[in-house]
Amino acid sequence: MAYTSERPPNAESSDQLRARIPGWGADLDPKHRPSVPKLQWQDDRSGAHWDFPERQPEKQPRERSIEHAFLTPVFGTSCPPKGLSGVLRRYSYRKYSEGRAAHWLLLLAADRVDAWESHLRSFATLRPDNPITETGVLSEFTRHGVASRVGRRRADVKHHLVDPVLVAGPWVLVAGLLTAAIKTLVRRRG
Repeated sequence: MAYTSERPPNAESSDQLRARIPGWGADLDPKHRPSVPKLQWQDDRSGAHWDFPERQPEKQPRERSIEHAFLTPVFGTSCPPKGLSGVLRRYSYRKYSEGRAAHWLLLLAADRVDAWESHLRSFATLRPDNPITETGVLSEFTRHGVASRVGRRRADVKHHLVDPVLVAGPWVLVAGLLTAAIKTLVRRRG
């Protein structure tokens, strides 16, 4: 088992390794090892002083692949799932194996949803997102954007026409929907 202290069996004996690899086992003699006084090796163990490592407490439910019986003893919580993106992530881990494309496509979709949740959350602050300055569009005009692409054999030139659509498209779509909603409200009141 992966998280136990049992020592895995050697594939080859020491004599076989010594015959096959020049210099193998040079430090087997305790006289040649400077750390011998500190070592207290157990022949039947890997050197760990535990049978199973102490587990990190799980303060909130974490995603776990269906291939694994439990979370690893130590895990990260740098970005705990929240909102609709968290629901998508939990569903992906609960329903699909990591070997399935659906698992990863749902996680990609959850990342995009998380980005939009962050954009929408920024409008509730004093400094909302500014797509013009934060995407680097202005540097295209001030930092030789076109000249850096023409005749340079850059691999990323192929998708430059699609980039503005992918970056600005959602913002334009939201602005259009808001404009249409406001016009509809004005017509109904008037």
